[in-house]
Amino acid sequence: MNPLHYPLHMRGPNISTCPGWLMTAVAPWGENQEDAYDQGLVELGLGDARLIRVEGAMLPMGFEPIAPEPLPMGSLVECHLAIAYSFDRGIASAGVAWAHCKTPEGDECSITASISTQKDSITTDELLRKNFRNKLASRDLEVIEFDIAVDEVTAGPGHHGVALAALILPETMSFQHSDQLGRVRSGLTRSANEVRNLNVKESKSPVPRGPRRDDEIDFNI
Repeated sequence: MNPLHYPLHMRGPNISTCPGWLMTAVAPWGENQEDAYDQGLVELGLGDARLIRVEGAMLPMGFEPIAPEPLPMGSLVECHLAIAYSFDRGIASAGVAWAHCKTPEGDECSITASISTQKDSITTDELLRKNFRNKLASRDLEVIEFDIAVDEVTAGPGHHGVALAALILPETMSFQHSDQLGRVRSGLTRSANEVRNLNVKESKSPVPRGPRRDDEIDFNI
């Protein structure tokens, strides 16, 4: 089990904090994938929790990285989870990243990215960084601070292995209130009515700008 600890990043007075932490773990001696996965959850500190696997890039407003904490049995926990399986001396890697960012309007937010591969940890780390840069570019976000965790497993002979990486968010189920939501970014979002009423032939709107790719954004890691 590999905990990572980060300094707190201060937020505005009207935003409550949403704690979370990055963890990685490996389990190389599973009888099958399900057994390896369960062993990995125990190593990750989630063996006694009920999990909600979250999709999407955006983290709750007010996300704050903290040191890992023990979770009571039966806890209902959200997590961004990457799972990579291997078998019989094969390798696999999983990784998760987060970043505090700033929008062009000056608002702060946090996003995450995850990846799982049948490659070594170095290659997986590079792929995760590339995907993360593209996510940042698509949303026109400037990085304030960030962290990345990647782990690699080699399955035992004749056994199944798993590498897990997770961004664990233990308090989100009782956390979100109206003051925890950011503004609607008009440049990225259109209402359903606007989409339905859009007449392509008569529209004089400019062609939307595509996202900048990873070689056009300053994201020095």
